[in-house]
Amino acid sequence: MSVREYKPGRIPLLGQSNNSLVMLIAVNAIIFVLLNFLKIIYFLSYEDNIAAAVFFQKQILDWFTLPAATEKLITRPWTIFVYMFSHLSIWALLSTLLWLWGFGFILQDLTGNKKIFPIYIYGGFTGAVCFLLSVNLIPALHQSIDLSPSLIGGGAAVMAVAVATTSLAPDYRIFPMINGGIPLWVLTLIFVAIDYATIASSSGGYAIAHLSGGIIGFVFIRQLRKGNDWSNWMNNFVDWFNDLFNPDKKNDIKIDKEKKSNKILKKVPDLTQQRVDELLDKINEKGYHMLTEDEKEFLKKASNEEL
Repeated sequence: MSVREYKPGRIPLLGQSNNSLVMLIAVNAIIFVLLNFLKIIYFLSYEDNIAAAVFFQKQILDWFTLPAATEKLITRPWTIFVYMFSHLSIWALLSTLLWLWGFGFILQDLTGNKKIFPIYIYGGFTGAVCFLLSVNLIPALHQSIDLSPSLIGGGAAVMAVAVATTSLAPDYRIFPMINGGIPLWVLTLIFVAIDYATIASSSGGYAIAHLSGGIIGFVFIRQLRKGNDWSNWMNNFVDWFNDLFNPDKKNDIKIDKEKKSNKILKKVPDLTQQRVDELLDKINEKGYHMLTEDEKEFLKKASNEEL
C-alpha cells in the first residue's frame, strides 16, 4: 500500500473522546503527575532525603514497577500492565511521549483509531515477559538483578508502535523540508540500534524488553496483512465494557439507523456525500488499507468531483 495514495480527512483531533493516541498520552502523563506528587509529599515529610527516597520506593514506586524477582511479582501481578504507563523521570516521560506521538500519529493516520492501543498493550506485555525471562534465565543478566531490580516506562510499548508503523509504511517520509524527507525506517533503525547497543551491559534486560516489543509490533502488522486482526478481541472487550455503563447506546444506535433509512438523499451523478462520509468513517475506524479497490476508486473520483 502506498501511504501517499490518500490522506484521510477525519483523523481524530486533539480532545476528541475517541482518540486513542491522546488517551495513551493522557494516562502516561496522569500517572507521572501522581507519582511525582506523592514523591514530593514524602520528601516534605522526612528531614532525611535518603530516608524519604527509600520509603517512597518501598511504599509507592514498587507498586507501579515490574519487579525482576518472581517472588515479588506474585504479590503484585498488576504491575505487568501498570509499569508500561509509569514514569518517574521527566526526561523518560518526554522521550516516551515524543516517540509515541510521532509514530502513533502516523499509525493512526494509516490504520484508523483502533490499532494503536492494542499494539501498545501487546508491546508492553511482551516486553515485560521477555524482561522477566532474560533477567532470570540469562546468567550474565541475572547477576545484575540487584542493580536493575524493576522495569518501568513505556519503552517496550512505544517500540512496538514504532516498528508496527514502520512495517506498515517504511517509505513514509517525515521532515519533507530536508532533501525531500527522511524515510521512516531510518528513524526506527536509530531507535532500535540504541537498544541493541546496550544488550551487553547491566541494563541488557531493559534492551531485550524494548526489542521484543518491537518484534511483536512487526508480527502484529504481518498478521494484519494476512487478515488476522489481533486487535479485534481487545476492541470488542472495550466496547462491551463501555456498553455496561451506557445502556442507552443500543437505543441510540437503533434510532440513528432508522433516521438514516428514512433520510432522503440528494444525489450527485453517481456520487453521494453520504457514501463519501461512510468511507471516511471506515478509514477512521479500520484504516485506509481496509478499503476495497472499488471504494478507493470511488474516493478518488469523489475527490476529483470536489465532494
